[in-house]
Order: sequence, then structure tokens, then C-alpha cells
Amino acid sequence: MPAIVIGGIKVTSVGGNGTVNMGDVLQIAPKSTSKTNSGAGGGNTGDFLQTNTFCSVTNTVDPDVLDAGVKGNN
Repeated sequence: MPAIVIGGIKVTSVGGNGTVNMGDVLQIAPKSTSKTNSGAGGGNTGDFLQTNTFCSVTNTVDPDVLDAGVKGNN
């Protein structure tokens, strides 16, 4: 079934391993993973943002070490 897009589309940035899909898809699987620690509102993206943060604490402890395996996706 084809996708019908009504209105504008804005793609700000797509990195080397990024995926932009428009239309039918069975499965999209990541080829790589990464972990980033940021405070409250640190990962927000958009045109008109307003963040109000009184206090932000980021917990960087990761006891399980591995989060996602992508060996089968390459």
C-alpha cells in the first residue's frame, strides 16, 4: 500500500547510518547502537523549543553493560 503524504516534510539531518523511510516497510533494523547521557531537555530537537528545568541529575551507572545486540542486522 503506498503512503500518501499531505503537507510539508522537513528532514533536518540524517547521519551516516541514519534511515529516512516514506512508504511501506516490513522491518527497519539498526546497524549500530550508541549510548548518550544528557540532562533534562538535552536531547530535545525542534524549531520552537522552550525548556524549563529547575534541577537536573543524570544517572550514568549502567550495571548491565550490554543494552542492544545488533550482530544479526549487519
